[in-house]
Amino acid sequence: MLEKVVIANRGEIALRILRACKELGIKTVAVHSQIDRDLMHVRLADESVCIGPNPSPESYLNVPAIISAMEVTDAVAVHPGYGFLAENADFAEQVQNSGFIFIGPSAEVIRLMGDKVSAIAAMKTAGVPTVPGSDGPLGEDLEKNYEIARDIGYPVIIKAAAGGGGRGMRVVQSEAALHNAIYVTKSEALAAFGDETVYMEKFLENPRHVEIQVLADGQGAAIHLGDRDCSLQRRHQKVLEEAPAPGIPDDVRAEVAQSCVQACIDIGYSGAGTFEFLYEDGRFYFIEMNTRIQVEHCVSEMVTGIDLVKQQLLIAGGEKLALQQSDITITGHAFECRINAEDPKTFMPCPGRVETWHAPGGNGVRVDSHVYSGYFIPPNYDSMIAKIISYGEDRNIALARMRNALDEAVVEGIRTNIPLQQELVRDPAFIEGGVNIHYLEKKLGL
Repeated sequence: MLEKVVIANRGEIALRILRACKELGIKTVAVHSQIDRDLMHVRLADESVCIGPNPSPESYLNVPAIISAMEVTDAVAVHPGYGFLAENADFAEQVQNSGFIFIGPSAEVIRLMGDKVSAIAAMKTAGVPTVPGSDGPLGEDLEKNYEIARDIGYPVIIKAAAGGGGRGMRVVQSEAALHNAIYVTKSEALAAFGDETVYMEKFLENPRHVEIQVLADGQGAAIHLGDRDCSLQRRHQKVLEEAPAPGIPDDVRAEVAQSCVQACIDIGYSGAGTFEFLYEDGRFYFIEMNTRIQVEHCVSEMVTGIDLVKQQLLIAGGEKLALQQSDITITGHAFECRINAEDPKTFMPCPGRVETWHAPGGNGVRVDSHVYSGYFIPPNYDSMIAKIISYGEDRNIALARMRNALDEAVVEGIRTNIPLQQELVRDPAFIEGGVNIHYLEKKLGL
C-alpha cells in the first residue's frame, strides 16, 4: 500500500483523489498555486506545499517543483488526476527516474498511446476496430496521398499524430482541397505540438462518441467496466455524459469491450484508462486512448459500484487486480452534467466569488465539487466547478432525478451553465437517446 501520495492537481478531481486516499488510509500532500491556497482539498490534506505562482506553467505544470514537493514531504507517489501533466510521458518518466511512483501507466505506454499513428497500429494488432485510414504517417508523395484518399473515399480527415482535444484536424471534401489541407495541418501541428506528423482517416459524418472504461494491473490482468456515451459536445468539449450508451446491441457492445481488454494486456497497460470510439451505423471506430482517469468516470462508478480512483491507488501500490470480468455487472443508468462557471449563452468564463452554494441531494444524486459558499473561483484555470451525477434503476428514472437535481442546485454570485443543462435534459431528442456529436452545436446554432 502507498504510504503518502502527492495530489498534483486542483479542483474537484483533487478532492476526489483525497477522499479515495483517506478511505485507504493513505496520507496526502496537496500541491497548489498561490491563489489556490483556499481549495477544499488543500484544507483537508495532511500536508500542503505551494509550488508556484498562479499561471499553470509556473505551478501545476512545473515538474521540478512537484518532484521537489515529493522529496521534502517524503511522499512515495504522485496522482496527476486529469489535465495538466496526467498524460505527459516526460513527467511520468521523471517521476519514475527520481525514485517515485507515477499513478498511471508507464511513460512508454503513455508515449505509445499519445501518438495517434502508433496507437492505431497497436489497436489493429489487438483486434480493436479502427477507422479506415492511411495506416501510418502521410509522406510528401502527393500522388500517393491522392491514391490513399481515393481508396478511403471522401470526405476524409487529416489529423495530427500528436494532436488531441479537437486540435490539429481538418476535414477534406474533395481531391482539389487535399494537398493544401495536408500542408496547413502539418504547419499547425508543428506549431501546436512540436511534431508535424499527420495521418488520414475516413471522416464519419454523423457518429456518436462512445467510450469504454478499462482497468488493468500491468501484470497480465485487465477488465472493462462498460461504456459511456459522451456525444453532447461543444467544440469537442464534453457537456453531458451517460452510462451505459443507449441503443447499442449487446453483442456489438461486448465484442468491442473485449477487444479493449485484450489491447490493455498486449501493451502492458496499468491503471485506469479509456478507449474512445466513434460509433456509426452499428460499428465502432477507435479514435484514441486516454491514459488517465476521465472527468466522466463517475457514471461508470455508479452503474458498476467500483471506485475507479481507489483501484488506481491499489494498482499503483503493486497489487494485482482483484476484480475479474465476471465480478462486473452493469446495473441501472447514470448521467453526469458538467457545471461550469460560464455564461450559459455566450460560454464566456465567469470567475468570481460564490456567494451561495447549495448542492442538490436526494436518492440517486451525487455531487463532486470543490466549491463552497464564499469560495473565489480564479480566472486562471478551467471553468468547471462541479459535476452533478444521477443514478436510477433505468434511464428514465436517472434522467428524472437529474432534472430534479439541476432544479435544486443554487449557485449565486456567478453565472453557470445550469440553464443550458436544464434545457438539455428536457430536450426530446436527448430523452429519446442516441444523438450524434453534432447535435448540440446544431441546437445552439454554432
